[in-house]
Amino acid sequence: MNPYSKLTFFLILLLVLHVVASDEFFHEERDSLIQLRDSLSSIANLHSNWTGPPCHKDQSRWFGITCSNSHVTEIDLQGIELTGTLQSTALQSITFLTNLSLSNNALHGDLPTLKGLLNLSVVSFSKNRFSGSIPTEYVALSNISRLELQDNLLNGLIPRFEQASLIVFNVSFNFLQGKIPETSALQRFPNSSYRNNLELCGKPLEKACNVTPVPQTQDHDHPVSSTNQAPSSSPISSSTKSLEVWSLALIAMAAVMLPIILILCFLCYKRRQKKAIKLGYNHVGHTGKPKDDKKKTRNVELEFFSSEREVFDLDELLRSSAEMVGKGKLGITYKAMMESGSIVVVKRLKGMSGVTRNDFVHQMQMLGRLRHENLVEIITCYYSTEEKLVIYEHVPSGSLFQLLHGHEGEGKVHLNWEARRYIVKGIARGMAYLHHSLPIHQVPHGNLKSSNVLIDHNNSYPYYSPKITDFGLQQLAGQASTRKLAAGKSPEMSRGDGELTAKADVFCFGIVLLEMMTGKVPSENEEEVLEWVTMISDNKWSTGILDSELVVEKEKHMEMFKLVQIGLECVALQPETRPTMSEVVRRMEEMDEERTWL
Repeated sequence: MNPYSKLTFFLILLLVLHVVASDEFFHEERDSLIQLRDSLSSIANLHSNWTGPPCHKDQSRWFGITCSNSHVTEIDLQGIELTGTLQSTALQSITFLTNLSLSNNALHGDLPTLKGLLNLSVVSFSKNRFSGSIPTEYVALSNISRLELQDNLLNGLIPRFEQASLIVFNVSFNFLQGKIPETSALQRFPNSSYRNNLELCGKPLEKACNVTPVPQTQDHDHPVSSTNQAPSSSPISSSTKSLEVWSLALIAMAAVMLPIILILCFLCYKRRQKKAIKLGYNHVGHTGKPKDDKKKTRNVELEFFSSEREVFDLDELLRSSAEMVGKGKLGITYKAMMESGSIVVVKRLKGMSGVTRNDFVHQMQMLGRLRHENLVEIITCYYSTEEKLVIYEHVPSGSLFQLLHGHEGEGKVHLNWEARRYIVKGIARGMAYLHHSLPIHQVPHGNLKSSNVLIDHNNSYPYYSPKITDFGLQQLAGQASTRKLAAGKSPEMSRGDGELTAKADVFCFGIVLLEMMTGKVPSENEEEVLEWVTMISDNKWSTGILDSELVVEKEKHMEMFKLVQIGLECVALQPETRPTMSEVVRRMEEMDEERTWL
């Protein structure tokens, strides 16, 4: 090889090395991102997108990644249904990171430490399922300007943040406790940054902290300093005599007041007992009784609606092990494992700060009395100015939405025609009962959708029994919030034809029925919902609209088409042309009778 060829080869080699080096020079950043990718899953399919070098010429082809000077500076993965757990040191090597946004996902476990990431300015972990405490290392993020941790399951104390750069801070809707640190950084934020933490107190919240003074008693191992002791040689002083006089006076006053206090307490007890009986619900500590007669009745702030249910108090509920199982327009839902071993479901309502105690208790008392095999039972409720909780029975097998659209694989549940027919009839029966029991309600349910239909899995035929939840809460949410709920997707609401009626519930039921028959997820957009319905209507006698799991049952196609027809009548554009829920149940029962004759 001549010298010229050697020089050319050497230059080409340098060029190749330069390209490779510029693409992966900061390989530790890429390794951290790959580790992050492999530990999580999402609808964004990061496994196919996050390949090759993350940064090239200050740009990135990786979804959610921004680069500068060949370094990764921003990670923005908001609202892509990320699931999984972040390893505590997952981001430690991305030292030039300035923006980290993972909000509105389903991440769980502890928060990452972020130790050493001193360039971080924005950190958003809101609307996830993170638990545990807020890492104390966060107070060392000297450049932090925005820290959003709201809508999680965080507990413990708030660290003493003192960064002057902090302009946005939010830890609301968690389970934090203790006093808010009185630092200048934390005290300048409004109470909305801290609200809906049941055990958080201090300014700027209007909830004072209960401080119990500790008496200063003399310790034999550590005697009080002589400078704090009275001279031992002094006789009984005049102040001591004065104290004795006051003591005698207080004892005399107590002797006089005690009978009066006892009489007042008795009168208050009788008055509250009569009020509880009049309202028709058991107020634990007054008329409620535990299932075990040996248990002591406790004075708590929960309203129980059945004497058959185990009684517990608010402290027990707060001590339970909580796991978030869903977020919706009306609030966040948790599964709570009590210390006794029993499981309940707790819904923390949101957007109802203006609801009065009387309105809340009256509505919950009405709903708590409802009993039907296709309705989830409301066990108890809790009201305060900042918190409104509804506690339901636990239905273990998940929602209808999860059954219909769950991931493929070993955990996938295949619903045949018999199972779907039984489920949809149960939903219709539950809705008909609601409409019959709550005739004064403008819209008896208001938020019927497949995610609000829970499935009780029995070991006997027909295996799957539906239980409707979230009913009746639309009345508390108010008209302004109705558009966000399932009933707000009805054609009359979209057209602005005036107030909704019970026929909006019928429309929602029709959507759920058609969702079960087609296996397709209806859109959240009103116009797309109507397009979806039109497509089904145009092809209602074609097997092309049926879920692939139903197509194989050829001998049942005629029954399926009859059910599709009922669904299409329920989603008619004009409310007055839709059937009532009672009519829907009657027609389904007629279909059952026809089967017995065949």
